Amino acid sequence: MKIIIISAVAKNGVIGKSNGEMPWHVKEEFQHFKKTTFGFPVIMGRKTFETLGKPLKGRLNIILTKKLGINYPFAEVKIFHSLTDAYSYCEKEKYEKVFVIGGGEIYSQAMETAGELIISYMNFQAEGDVFFPVIDSETWKVESREKRNEFEICRYIRK
Repeated sequence: MKIIIISAVAKNGVIGKSNGEMPWHVKEEFQHFKKTTFGFPVIMGRKTFETLGKPLKGRLNIILTKKLGINYPFAEVKIFHSLTDAYSYCEKEKYEKVFVIGGGEIYSQAMETAGELIISYMNFQAEGDVFFPVIDSETWKVESREKRNEFEICRYIRK
């Protein structure tokens, strides 16, 4: 099973705000995200999910939380208390790929296990206090780049 991190990152490394708010709305980037992740499980932290307000359509939404007793009234949502448990479930269900979609804490944990990164580098700086982890060039190599109007998509693979 491929574990892929997908994120949009501003020039200053910002990916969001600690209140869960997304500091920008770029339609073309959202379309890229949807097209890439559609049909596959997406793993996210509780705060990220609560910011969305509802599950992303066409995908199993896996929520990671340390809180016990959390429940959401959606059939397409599963809750786990660790990334390892979420991965195990996806492997057991024989998913070809799983996407880690944030937030900051979840990205930091997933950097150890992911085999690929798909990063949309936005052409602007943004206000926020949640940052994407540093991408170590000793660990990751750029596989491809694709320019868009307001961002560039960089695909990295683990060396």
